Amino acid sequence: MDRIPILQMGDLLLVTIQVDMHDQLALTLQDDLSDRIQKTSARGVLIDISALDIVDSFIGRMISTISALASIMDARTVVVGMQPAVAITLVELGLTLANVQTALNVERGMKLLQQRNDEDAP
Repeated sequence: MDRIPILQMGDLLLVTIQVDMHDQLALTLQDDLSDRIQKTSARGVLIDISALDIVDSFIGRMISTISALASIMDARTVVVGMQPAVAITLVELGLTLANVQTALNVERGMKLLQQRNDEDAP
């Protein structure tokens, strides 16, 4: 079975999607990511979709669902690397990606997550 690797960097998880997503792979990623958040007590999740040329409505909803799950588990999600064509498609499909924050690239996304975690620190 195909899996998307999930890397841990301190209290953050990094997911880099390098292959075309199909429905089963998206569902597997959702399960794997929620397990990893629970096991590692991750405070943030960065999802890099820069290699994706196409995002359909199912994959868009899965990204939103992953973000909602992470939020419930006390982790923030940032999606980075969205190509203009993908953004246009999501808007045309009417998907708002609630609870999903975005950044232009991995560096900005990491800074955003670190900044938020620093603000939440006691």
